[in-house]
Amino acid sequence: MTARSTIGTAFLASAVATALSSLAGAAPLTEAQVKTAMDKGMEKCFGVALKGQNDCAAGPGTTCQGTSTVDYQGNAWKFVDGGTCASMKLPGDRMGSPEALTRDVPS
Repeated sequence: MTARSTIGTAFLASAVATALSSLAGAAPLTEAQVKTAMDKGMEKCFGVALKGQNDCAAGPGTTCQGTSTVDYQGNAWKFVDGGTCASMKLPGDRMGSPEALTRDVPS
């Protein structure tokens, strides 16, 4: 095997590993992960996650966790401490919501 083909093979393996780890991060939360968060007193809060930091439900065309495309996307939720969602104040007079919102949803 030449040095060039060895480097090419290593590069390809690295690219595949990176792609697979990206897909794993975008997977939906498991039932066990959701149960653990709820058992810790967390609640789902829509419209509070920064771009790419949502826990799930990011609307059509997304795969779930980490796939929101704008900050405070209304149809994406993140777990927050129980009882804090509706009182969270965000930039631009936005508020968190226990239900999906229609604001800041990409077209």
